[in-house]
Amino acid sequence: MAISISVVLLLLILAVTFLRNGGLKVSHALVCGLLGFFLAGTSMAPTIQEGITATADVVSSINP
Repeated sequence: MAISISVVLLLLILAVTFLRNGGLKVSHALVCGLLGFFLAGTSMAPTIQEGITATADVVSSINP
């Protein structure tokens, strides 16, 4: 759960930044949000979740 909340916050920060800089229009943000909402209800959702978890594990294991 902590990973998904972190990812959501990161994506929210990026979306707000892009909206403020003019690089992302409100309609594009809505389409991206709807895509994520509908994608979460498909059979690919567990695969995507596993991929995000594996990527977070790899990134967290890297020592600077």
